[in-house]
Amino acid sequence: MSLLTLENITASYGASQALFGVDLTLDEGEVVALMGRNGMGKTTTIKVICRLLKNQSGTVCFAGQDISSYPSHRAARLGLGLVPEGRRCFSNLTVWENLMASARQGHWDFDRVANLFPRLQERSSQYAASLSGGEQQMLAIGRALMTNPRTLILDEATEGLAPVIRQEIWKAIAQLKGETGLSILVVDKTLKELALVADRAVILERGKSVWRGQFQALSADVADQYLGV
Repeated sequence: MSLLTLENITASYGASQALFGVDLTLDEGEVVALMGRNGMGKTTTIKVICRLLKNQSGTVCFAGQDISSYPSHRAARLGLGLVPEGRRCFSNLTVWENLMASARQGHWDFDRVANLFPRLQERSSQYAASLSGGEQQMLAIGRALMTNPRTLILDEATEGLAPVIRQEIWKAIAQLKGETGLSILVVDKTLKELALVADRAVILERGKSVWRGQFQALSADVADQYLGV
């Protein structure tokens, strides 16, 4: 049985419908890429998974439970760790305080996060507001890991970052996959980097799942049809 399953999800922002039938599964230890052009429903799907937005129909199941009616804090306690688009670090807290604010007992602690991202160790006493964009992204990932999640959800984790920082982030994701067996759902547009870590892909078009399969089976024609400019 899959760790995370979405079946025929529909969702709206007021009178504006955003999702028209999203289907997605994520197994234990698997990395799934959620893909699509801008505005096709990727972030909305993430919000539904994390219970930040209610779905109108369909079911969201996580860790063997139907969480469709759960509030966001209850879903998080089951093991959903979100790295939101835009990072959203606590700017008036230090790096250490940001990480401790979300800490739950388990494998991930400050030392392990600092080992994954040594810059966070170096800047542990700095306020988050003083960090670069890339360092804030590392902090956002570390903060999610400190909740000791069963599933890590990365929403555009490398968008807008310098190439050298992007590579650090992708290296960390590969390390998480190879060494921890953590289930990861990643939203990104870069096929080259995703190909190094993703097992499967789900592509959204106008709020609906239009392609699902092994990442290696994602052909150039499919990518051009659903992901091209």
